[in-house]
Amino acid sequence: MSSDKARPGGSDRAGDLAKAATAELDAQGLIVSWTLAAQRLLGYRAEEVLRHPAAELLALPGDRERAAAVAAWCRTGDGWGGSVAARHRDGRDLQLAVQVTPVLDGAGGERWSVFALEEWRMPGGGVNQLMLEPFLAHAPVGMAVLDTELRYVWVNDVLERLIPLERRLGRTVDQVLPPLEAEAFHERMLRVLRTGIPVMDYEFRSPTYADPNQERAYSASFFGLADPQGRRIGIWYMVIDVTERWRAQERLALLNDASVRIGSTLDVTRTGQELADVAVPALADFVAVDLLDSVLRGEEPVPGPVDSSLLMRRCGQQSVNEGCPEAGLAVGEAVRRSPASPITRCLLAGESLVEAALDQTSSAWVTEDPARGAVIRAYGFRSVMVAPVQARGVTLGAATFFRSRRLGPFTADDVRLAEELVARAAVCVDNARRYTRERTAARVMQQNLLPHELTGGSALEVASWYFPADAPSGVGGDWFDVIPLSGARVALVVGDVVGHGINAAATMGRLRTAVRTLANLDLPPDELLARLDDLVIGLVKTYGAEPAETGNATVAATFMGATCLYAIYDPVSRRCCMARAGHLPPAVAGPDGTVELVDLPAGPPLGLGSLPFEAVERELPEGSLLALYTNGLIETCDPDIGVGLARLSGALTMPGAALKDIGGRAVKALLTGPPSDDAALLLARTRALGAHQVASWDLPADPAVVGNARALAGRQLAEWGMEELQFTTELVVSELVTNAIRHGTGPITLRLIRQAGLICEVFDGGSTAPHLRHARTTDEGGRGLFIVAQLTRRWGTRYTPTGKIIWTEQDLPSETA
Repeated sequence: MSSDKARPGGSDRAGDLAKAATAELDAQGLIVSWTLAAQRLLGYRAEEVLRHPAAELLALPGDRERAAAVAAWCRTGDGWGGSVAARHRDGRDLQLAVQVTPVLDGAGGERWSVFALEEWRMPGGGVNQLMLEPFLAHAPVGMAVLDTELRYVWVNDVLERLIPLERRLGRTVDQVLPPLEAEAFHERMLRVLRTGIPVMDYEFRSPTYADPNQERAYSASFFGLADPQGRRIGIWYMVIDVTERWRAQERLALLNDASVRIGSTLDVTRTGQELADVAVPALADFVAVDLLDSVLRGEEPVPGPVDSSLLMRRCGQQSVNEGCPEAGLAVGEAVRRSPASPITRCLLAGESLVEAALDQTSSAWVTEDPARGAVIRAYGFRSVMVAPVQARGVTLGAATFFRSRRLGPFTADDVRLAEELVARAAVCVDNARRYTRERTAARVMQQNLLPHELTGGSALEVASWYFPADAPSGVGGDWFDVIPLSGARVALVVGDVVGHGINAAATMGRLRTAVRTLANLDLPPDELLARLDDLVIGLVKTYGAEPAETGNATVAATFMGATCLYAIYDPVSRRCCMARAGHLPPAVAGPDGTVELVDLPAGPPLGLGSLPFEAVERELPEGSLLALYTNGLIETCDPDIGVGLARLSGALTMPGAALKDIGGRAVKALLTGPPSDDAALLLARTRALGAHQVASWDLPADPAVVGNARALAGRQLAEWGMEELQFTTELVVSELVTNAIRHGTGPITLRLIRQAGLICEVFDGGSTAPHLRHARTTDEGGRGLFIVAQLTRRWGTRYTPTGKIIWTEQDLPSETA
């Protein structure tokens, strides 16, 4: 090419631009000018198109509406450029790059100059703004362009499929989108127009236009449009369907929520309810959790398939409808299931079962029960899923999920999510079942180790209350007992073992047995606690020598945390001797209602062996009330132990009231909520033996007095109307007095007590204890105590500060008793 024909600054593709077609349109969109280039481009002669609407040359449906929106845009701006599909005269479609520019004629009339060229001929090798439009139109994400009034100017195919062009172009966001979505879009678009800063990744959920009952998630980003001079001329936004990502996030959030909410307690029923609560409404519209009755009782479930013969109970249910009206069962009721029901088939197969599209007219398990079918139709259930509740290789029950149209049918992802939720709940249910089993075993052990019936004989009127701990760790080791002693005396004991569960219950049983054994030795309270302390120290050493992983370390620690209060009441002297090992002091209410806490040295808890125990003796008027208790009773109402003791003292101020009324009042005042530790209360009202029930004689240490002692005893029995026991009693008195004279020291006292039996006691100042002998045939003596043991119910020896007492007990004649 010669230099005189070259254009300075031109392109070597200027020939392509020279082939561009031009035309002019009037204000009504009619073609008023047509060039030869336009005829070559589209194949139409001027006479075929002049005075015809330019929209007739468009190739794609909907472009007429689009042309109207473009015209409205051009009237408010300086023109428009874009990609347009036009129809060639021979029927071909051509993709044209079009530029529309406003032109004013001499009379001021409105005209439009249209410049068009096939896109591939455009400068830049066909990669330019005009050529991008068809690619954007067919992009897999939704795109739209709006003017500064937030009216739609252009949308691509994705958004056109959601809302047709005739309902979108030329209209504002508020007129096109649902109210909530439009409000959010409008606010963010205004922000972009005002600041020019894009708004990225705004996520929202919206019903699908194909099915309003289905919901999908979208992410929208908003960007500003500016002309070459930097003026803002509109907005464009991009919408991406992120439903799968949203569902994955929802599932992850649901699983995280389930890990926090399911298994908050060691209660089987509560765990089942938590599973139902988590799954509604995120996964289903109605959920029912049914577990085997044996699981609720803490028993080991039977391995293998679960058939319809095994009883199941409803343990949890939840619905999007308040009150679960579709359930038909209350929590705790037995579940009826037919052989054809999904739950039966699921349990037999041991795997999840899904009816994605529930047929309400042909499903056998629906039609065979009219009531069930009516419920399914009434609440529009369209899909059902059942997952077995399995843990550690055994089936515990099943969880049933129902959906209506709100959520659509269950999918494979829903099944995996439900199985994950149920698997987590199943482990919690099995843990709760094992805890229930252990707690039940501990409670049964505790109930068997505690006294079933208490009696204070003629010395005391007794009543007791016991409340096991309402705590996840299970029952504790509080205990009490009433032990009859020789001489019509009665021992009262209350103890507390640190800890909960089977170890605490077993420790309590050991201590109660040990106290009963030591009590039979007629030891005073301080000496009994010292012997008990030695016993506990020995047990701690025995168990503490074993490795900690065997559980013996826990047993040893439990022994170390034991306390005890031991008291002996004598109805003859009306004196009460008591001592305590780290336990709370007893409360005494006088006959006039005055209450005081006995100033009793605390002593160390059992197992320390560092300090001695001290006993205190008090004389109690007849009708006095003695209250022994554990800290679980006192500390429930208030952490300050002083508050609990004050409430107990106030409750005991009921002179003359029945023990059950006093105890009920005390329990009501102190147990203001479920006790976190075992609570025990033992009440005893004192009685006194009058002169008509006791006879006593001081005797000299002379063998000649034995006959006189027999005579005194015989006359007293005649006075009491107990002649039937005269021979036996005289023989017993003769033997005991003779032994006291021979082997003891003076003074000697003979005492007879008439109570539930006849008690014979001989006091002397010696410390030598008699014992049974097996005399040889050649021996002249040694058979006295053997004969006494054969003639009496029981006999024994107890020591006093000044000597000892040998005593016997005989049953009263039936008419005398």
